[in-house]
Amino acid sequence: QVQLVESGGGSVRAGGSLRLSCKASGYIVSGSCMAWFRQRPGRGRERVAIMDGRGIIDYANAVKGRFTISKDNFENILYLQMNNLEPADTAMYSCAAVDGRTCTTGFDYWGQGTQVTVSS
Repeated sequence: QVQLVESGGGSVRAGGSLRLSCKASGYIVSGSCMAWFRQRPGRGRERVAIMDGRGIIDYANAVKGRFTISKDNFENILYLQMNNLEPADTAMYSCAAVDGRTCTTGFDYWGQGTQVTVSS
């Protein structure tokens, strides 16, 4: 059974940093397509960052230059380093995974999410 468990959320002031973790069990992070999504209050879910099985990465325009997605293949963890946080980044952040290397299909697995709150 696949489980994705996020951690690392919290409350920070604008300009601060957080690192989110997504620990996978029953699933191999290395060589797989994974992503971070967020859902801000009153808005739909949006993709923040994605890394495919070859390591190719893409970011939403709103977070480019501030967020970094990475994997620790040994620990089987997906990370999202978030720097220079803004109040607009306040959201529930979730990780998601595809059962494969490519990101052309929908996501098969989702975590429960971790809340990030940024105050001005």
